[in-house]
Amino acid sequence: MNFEEILADQRTFFNSLKTRPLQFRKRNLEKLREVIRKNEDFLYEAVYKDFSKSKFDTYTTEISFILKDIEYYLKNLNSLAKPKKVKTNLANQLGKSRIYTDPLGCTLVIGAWNYPYQLSLSPMIAALAAGNTCIVKPSEVAEHTMKAMAKIINENFPKEYLFVVEGGVEEITEILKLKCDNIFFTGSTKVGQIVYEAAAKNLAPVTLELGGKSPAIVTANADFEVAAKRIVWGKFLNAGQTCVAPDYILVDEKVKDSFLDTLKSFIQKFNYQPGAEHYTQIINQRNFERLIRFIDREKVYLGGNYDLQKKYIEPTVLHNINWDDKVMQDEIFGPILPVLTFKNFNEALLTISEKDKPLAAYLFTKNSEEKEQFKSKISFGGGCINDVVMHLSNDHLPFGGVGNSGIGNYHGKFGFETFSHQKSVMERVTWGEPDIKYPPYTEKKMKWIKKLL
Repeated sequence: MNFEEILADQRTFFNSLKTRPLQFRKRNLEKLREVIRKNEDFLYEAVYKDFSKSKFDTYTTEISFILKDIEYYLKNLNSLAKPKKVKTNLANQLGKSRIYTDPLGCTLVIGAWNYPYQLSLSPMIAALAAGNTCIVKPSEVAEHTMKAMAKIINENFPKEYLFVVEGGVEEITEILKLKCDNIFFTGSTKVGQIVYEAAAKNLAPVTLELGGKSPAIVTANADFEVAAKRIVWGKFLNAGQTCVAPDYILVDEKVKDSFLDTLKSFIQKFNYQPGAEHYTQIINQRNFERLIRFIDREKVYLGGNYDLQKKYIEPTVLHNINWDDKVMQDEIFGPILPVLTFKNFNEALLTISEKDKPLAAYLFTKNSEEKEQFKSKISFGGGCINDVVMHLSNDHLPFGGVGNSGIGNYHGKFGFETFSHQKSVMERVTWGEPDIKYPPYTEKKMKWIKKLL
């Protein structure tokens, strides 16, 4: 496939200004909504082939996000695109100043495999809403969903406007050589560095949604029932293959045993058995084998069983873990939950702050002082107090990382801004201008300049 030709066609289409009118953008977003709804069962089938994931989980964690994104932009596009009045300083009177949102041009979205629809189509929708063209490269790891997206989009939209690329490493390597106007990548930090380097050669702006070891801190002041229930749900959703899932628990050592008992009760209650509709399989054998190497039999508190043929790993809780253990060196991205303890809350926060900045962080407590310390003393992309994961579902919050966990953000207006250039324009009247700034310079003019500037 000639990717240079596809990009050239998209650039010609973009330069024709056809993507600029809001009516054009809305019409295509409405069309995309119709295509998704019409092919909903087809999309469910593809996810099931890749993950054995239920319709319920696919809708709540994928399809609903996409439809909600479309609805958001259809409802808010007029206000998002409207020029914004700003103040004009004294030196530029009489004048008026505006900020205009310009589309960036030809964009590239590289999606991840763990939530293949959401993480490919949500940024794509933001790019289209902002008035860009878009090339989408879903992850080949989730092969069936990649093919499903390519089919429904490429059969319904012209490639000079929107195109989904199938393929693996060879294809993405070629695509990254293209001079795109914006690159949006979701995936691992390692691959994110490769994307960043490729983008730098063309000075293309980049948004990187990466990962990291996201902590869930449980203090002695927490509601254990609430904490355990919500952590279990968020950790084992999609079998732990969630970028913002709690990667590990850090619990006050005074309440460790009590909290572990509560954690165990909810894992048993939710009954994550092989074939359960609320539990998914590991995406492939390579990731399966990587995960089971984290299971130290001497430190298993609960679980630890697995079935290679079914790509099933039982929800596994590890205790008596320390920071030097293998499971604490990299993001887990699976249904394995290490539990560490702390004696002093402030020291626990300090330990977290000394490590790579996580994509998400969570705190469970009823103590207001602990809440304030959590917010002020550690850096993380986003998170929750007394919940996990759910900050993603709020369109009014930006989603993104910091440091090694990412660059930039999206969702709602933040996605629109990510794929837009903020163009500043000042217009001045053509009469009544004093000659203070023009030569010849005098002491009197200098005095006025000091007052104006």
